[in-house]
Amino acid sequence: MSTGRHALAPACAVVTGGDGRQGSGVLVDPTALLTCAHVVGGDDTARVAFPGGTERLDWPVLWSDARLDVALLQAPPRSGSALPAHMTRLDGAVRLGMVSTEHPVADCLILGFPRIQRYDGNRLDLDQYTGTVLPLAGLVRRTMVLEFDRPPAAERTDGTSPLAGLSGAPVFAGGTLIGIVRSVPRGRDHRRVECAPLSEVLGRARFRTAFHQATLLSGPLPRLERITHPRPDDSRYEEEYADALGAAHRKTRIFGLDDLAHAEAEWDLDTAYLSLAAEPKDGPAPAGGPAPEPGADTVPQRVETLLASRRRVLLRGAAGAGKTTLLSWLAAHASAGTLDSRLGVLNGKVPFVVPLRTLRARAGGAESSAALHSAPPPIRFPAPDELSGVSALQVGAAPGGWASRVLTDGRALLLVDGLDEIPEADREDAHGWLAQLLRRFPGTRCVVTVRPLAVAPDWLRSEGFEELSLLRMDGEDIAAFTAAWHDAARLEDRDHRTLDELERNLTGEFARTPALRSLAGTPLLCAVICALHRKNAGLLPKTRWELYRSALNMLLGQRDQRRRASAPEGIRLDAGEQEELLQRIAAWLVRNGLAEFGRQDALRRIEDALAGMPRVREQGSADRVLTHLLNRSGLLQERSEGVYQFAHRTFQDFLAAKEFIDGGGVRELVRNAAEPQWQDVVQLAAGHCTRRDLPELVTGLLEAGGRAKPERGAGRSGLLVLAALCAQHGVWLDSDVHDRVRRAVRGLLPPGTLPEMEALVPLGSAVVELLPEAGTLTERQRVNTIELVSRLGGPKAVSYIGRLARSRAIDSSLRHALSRDWHRFPAEAYATEVLAHLDLGLTALTVVNPERAALLPRLPHARHLHFATDLGAGELAAALAKGRCETVELHDNRLLTDLTGLRPCGERLRALTISGCPRLESYTGITELTALERLSLSATPARPADLELIASRFRLRTLAIDGPWPREPLDLTPFHSVPGLRISVEKVPPDQIIGAGELGSRLTLHP
Repeated sequence: MSTGRHALAPACAVVTGGDGRQGSGVLVDPTALLTCAHVVGGDDTARVAFPGGTERLDWPVLWSDARLDVALLQAPPRSGSALPAHMTRLDGAVRLGMVSTEHPVADCLILGFPRIQRYDGNRLDLDQYTGTVLPLAGLVRRTMVLEFDRPPAAERTDGTSPLAGLSGAPVFAGGTLIGIVRSVPRGRDHRRVECAPLSEVLGRARFRTAFHQATLLSGPLPRLERITHPRPDDSRYEEEYADALGAAHRKTRIFGLDDLAHAEAEWDLDTAYLSLAAEPKDGPAPAGGPAPEPGADTVPQRVETLLASRRRVLLRGAAGAGKTTLLSWLAAHASAGTLDSRLGVLNGKVPFVVPLRTLRARAGGAESSAALHSAPPPIRFPAPDELSGVSALQVGAAPGGWASRVLTDGRALLLVDGLDEIPEADREDAHGWLAQLLRRFPGTRCVVTVRPLAVAPDWLRSEGFEELSLLRMDGEDIAAFTAAWHDAARLEDRDHRTLDELERNLTGEFARTPALRSLAGTPLLCAVICALHRKNAGLLPKTRWELYRSALNMLLGQRDQRRRASAPEGIRLDAGEQEELLQRIAAWLVRNGLAEFGRQDALRRIEDALAGMPRVREQGSADRVLTHLLNRSGLLQERSEGVYQFAHRTFQDFLAAKEFIDGGGVRELVRNAAEPQWQDVVQLAAGHCTRRDLPELVTGLLEAGGRAKPERGAGRSGLLVLAALCAQHGVWLDSDVHDRVRRAVRGLLPPGTLPEMEALVPLGSAVVELLPEAGTLTERQRVNTIELVSRLGGPKAVSYIGRLARSRAIDSSLRHALSRDWHRFPAEAYATEVLAHLDLGLTALTVVNPERAALLPRLPHARHLHFATDLGAGELAAALAKGRCETVELHDNRLLTDLTGLRPCGERLRALTISGCPRLESYTGITELTALERLSLSATPARPADLELIASRFRLRTLAIDGPWPREPLDLTPFHSVPGLRISVEKVPPDQIIGAGELGSRLTLHP
């Protein structure tokens, strides 16, 4: 529940205890509700209903404190229908606060269901009261006193309070929950109420444990905002700001559907957004050192899952990989509070979107022709109170100091887009700006996007950033995107039968053709393929360069004719003329390190071009020509008032590359090739090269690579790889030059460092053919080579690794790397050619999806399995059916309800870890694990009867329990009689543990 954006009323509930006593309550999470302890009494459940809900349900009481007079209730299973539709979308979004002043805090609000608000005899309605919190009035008793602005009700003749039923009602200061009402003392005309402050509630260790259990929250509780005086203007502005963010970021343009009217060409991100996979940074194991065991944090997962557990992220991704779309999706949904449970912790955060290309454009927008090749002025990065204005949202001025207050309260979500879109000199300034901002406001969550090689590894590690890399879409992702693209097309085309047939044909083509799947590895390129397939009735380009060329032809060629628009601005340009003008603008942007331009900047470029285009010059001025390009080309879009950009950076680079080749700029390309923002331009330029230009470009890059120092810019390896990529693009290239390229790449193998290895990845399977056999390499070289081959993927890579697996050149670190990388290859081929020949007796094998779990019967020699996926008991049993497994880890499994799936390895299983399995209800299957010696339970429920069952395993030697733990005490008494058992307990308050003393030194407690 974010202030302003969501009404406060839907968070309120009617709570009824077992004796019929009625009170109020407030949701602090869709699965957790606060009310008064005296309302629920000593019962284990209380009945809860919501305004707008459809039924009353019994909610279990997880925690109750009679002195504080506060209780915490947990939502029962299938409680969604009882919640208002608004609240079912929220998770962890409530703003919690504490009064942090001795002065009265006015304009506070109470919402509840008092007796006086009943109508039609006995029906309840919500009532609201305003008043002032008096911080010193309850200081001695550590309570919070609120005085109403006016007498709330007259005394009843029967002596009962007219405000009965208000107990448990929330007290808000602005939009922040600061406490709940617990009593209305007699006297003072009912002008005062006593409340339990949230600061006291959250100070109870057992409350924190219960709250973690109710919400399955793994991290710390929400931070308490410090309230000195409420700011109604802040709440109202946040509502407007969230609406403006939604208007700016909830829509996206889907390529191939943008030859429609502007409104029709934009689609809600809920339709167009595709959840992509990402991989945490996990470099090769150090030579001679222990290999880290694979786990959930080292395997690819959906990017939303990875972002949820990381406060600060540097997100790397290739052009068109979906980085900007992801930030837009986060901004729109976080501000609206509509993120699901994976990212629920971000609901109610206030997003500040900072597109760095905009800052660069503002700094360089006043460029004159005389200063064209001089260094652009430095970027001025925004101060805290300027953050909300960077994106030029359609919203009024913020209240003074608002953004600083949001940052101070730890409610900000800073989304910085496009580090690669500013010059390298400005990136160090960006680093300094981010460092100062985040040190000043340490509670800020932050995501920064960048292309893969634009900044060094660990560039932001000193500021607490973790790195993620967006992965190329796999077959499932491509199928999902293809379906979503055609769904969007059906919204504007009634010929659903044709679209259905196109979708089936293209899906089949992706399944049959690995080369086409490889081309469709990013959302942008997949959209281009979908669009071209629709337009060309099934004819598809076969290279990335051909894709862009065809896409431009589709956008520029005959676009207005298809739409029956006849020169609406009085200008008629063919595709070649539009391209000539656009590539002048694109090249200027690249030269100046910009991604956006103002109107005057573009007019100067067009004026220069029109001098050699008499047919176009006769039709109108540069201003009219620019207007035509902005309105009709489909390649330019308005970023904000008077500021424009290409529809995608890739099209800018493609057109700039053509301009450099047309203008004889091969030397300029070579001269700038070490700069990361030029490398895509150089690579695309190879496709535009003539037979004369390409050798000059490739040899120039080879020579520049030979002269380069490894530590500067892209370094030697980057330039040599760029030369090889350009050679791959050429239609024809002299065999001598090809030989020079092969020798240069072979000279980089095996890679000596992580940056060198990453530089080689874009070359794909061609690198595998040049690799020396692993038996000739040192241990360090073998580790780096396997890491490289794993990232390259493909049939040739599987074959190379298969030869290595069958050789004797295998040590523990290599076994770890080979077992860890299963997820990077086709599941069946890798299992058959690599894992089947690998000694897995001492190495854990991570299983990341049901497809790989189904292949485990082919790998009966795997002794240690880590399941990081949702599997039911039947699927788990089938996976283990033929195995001799000794160790099993079950991590983040939302389907598992019992342990019967472990039966096949019951006589061999020695160690079992169960982590994050919230639906596990029965431990009866554990009785069949006759060899079990080590058991670990983490963030997984276990009742007293379950602990007694576990204690019956007398061979158990170690038991680890990692909280949070349920409301019931953790009774360790059943384990007293288990000989030799050592127990470790973490995140469970000592006063909640029974039988600890008798265990003596066999029990270790951790905070």
